[in-house]
Amino acid sequence: MAGDGLASLERLKAALQKLPGIGARSAERLAFHVLRESRESAEMLAAALLAVKDNVRHCSQCFNLTEADPCVICASGTRDAGELWVVEQPKDLMALEATGMVRGVYHVLMGHIAPLEGVEPGDLTIDALISRVKRGGVREVVLATNPTVEGDGTALYIQSALADLGVSVTRPARGLAVGSPLEYASAAMLEAAIRGRVKM
Repeated sequence: MAGDGLASLERLKAALQKLPGIGARSAERLAFHVLRESRESAEMLAAALLAVKDNVRHCSQCFNLTEADPCVICASGTRDAGELWVVEQPKDLMALEATGMVRGVYHVLMGHIAPLEGVEPGDLTIDALISRVKRGGVREVVLATNPTVEGDGTALYIQSALADLGVSVTRPARGLAVGSPLEYASAAMLEAAIRGRVKM
């Protein structure tokens, strides 16, 4: 179609198709939607994309996504810094925050251990987590990794790494469906899991 004078539209479709979950048909629908919208709408979309790339970074303390360092959770004077919730990704943190039940702070691992995918402990923020605990002030580490084989393996690795540091290590109760990521859990399921967390 590029030969028909629609190279710009083809470039947009190709760019959209690189997004996760967007196939050729979805990319085409989105491209035509952008084409139908006003120039102002397209400029707003472009500006929002560039702002995310320019302004959003990882918190130097917890590795959550933020525009200010430290993030608002780490900087808050009302959070319980002694209760440290360990999650795999920022989206898992957001799911837990939506329950309104976590009063502690977080540590984002930026993934899980998956040797078959080439992800080793050193590829995650586990060393930073251990350093955080060693600095003191943490009494409980809640390993809220996803209830999957990889999430459980990551939790066991961290539990072992923290074994001699004198902190309580817990895991959310299995109100969460095994094999399902936190982001898909309902608020009620997350609440039950938070309330019923158990010592490892």
